Amino acid sequence: MTVRDGAVPTAAGTRVPDREAFRVLDVVFGLVWVFNAVYQLRPAYRNGLFLESIAARPGQASGYVAFTHQIMRWVEALGAGRVALACTATAALLALALLSGRALRAAAWVGTVYCLVLWTVVGHLGGPYTRGATDPGTLIVYALVFVFILLTLDGPRRDRPAPEATETGRRARYRAARLLFGLLWAFDAAWKWTPFFLHHADSYLVQAQAGQPEWIRAYIQFFLDVIHRVGPTAFGVAAALAETVIAAGLLAGRGLGFVLPFGLLYSLAVWTTAEGWGGPYGAVTGVAGDVLGTTIIYALLFLYLMVMYRRRAGFPSTPDSP
Repeated sequence: MTVRDGAVPTAAGTRVPDREAFRVLDVVFGLVWVFNAVYQLRPAYRNGLFLESIAARPGQASGYVAFTHQIMRWVEALGAGRVALACTATAALLALALLSGRALRAAAWVGTVYCLVLWTVVGHLGGPYTRGATDPGTLIVYALVFVFILLTLDGPRRDRPAPEATETGRRARYRAARLLFGLLWAFDAAWKWTPFFLHHADSYLVQAQAGQPEWIRAYIQFFLDVIHRVGPTAFGVAAALAETVIAAGLLAGRGLGFVLPFGLLYSLAVWTTAEGWGGPYGAVTGVAGDVLGTTIIYALLFLYLMVMYRRRAGFPSTPDSP
């Protein structure tokens, strides 16, 4: 049996467990997987769309194109419909584990490997990394959530070390989570400093309006009007600076009292504008995990970190120090 890590010291020196907060976040992630599994039950996913999603995108390396062709041949030999149904069943089982809290460690390991495999096969390694690319894709972020879950689980009770070692291990695991997320943001920030993004940052919002209901189009248009007033290039520089600050704060472990809530709000802002609230939801997807968009999962990761590092007196500037 495993138990949830993450208890914070109070002013009186006692420990207040954060297990309940982690469980709420696990349940939220489980609901995301329910949403994905339901979308994968749609006939188009099994009847060709899953297989089509494996094909390499234009602009990717010839070696990767050959790899995807080989995967498609294997999937066809096994039966594309059967493989798609197996992916749907896996998504449903992951959702069940996250919602119930049962076999969570095993589910987190399976989820990590499953998402990385899908990221390689149908997520195309986040590529192609050509003009206009901004991030490494959705599935790698899903994998990171499962890694966060693993890093917030205690070991078996019978093997639990002394309290001092437990606290040291907890800090090391939380530091690892923060650094992994920081590297992801550093990758994203680097793409924001490319000339194409700096001069065409508003184009992502324009693209997000396609196929959306009127209220979402109007919502995004409000921000587009503001961007056009300040200038698309100024907006692009501001976005690049924001992501650079987030990446630097996460990697250095400094100023987390500002960086974590700012990163949460920034992620939600991107999700509701450039990602169009994850929609349009009428589209059918062949990639497990990309239905709701990417930055909403970034927001969830910030919430995990906020639980990891919260203190009654607020976030410390160097949370990993004794």
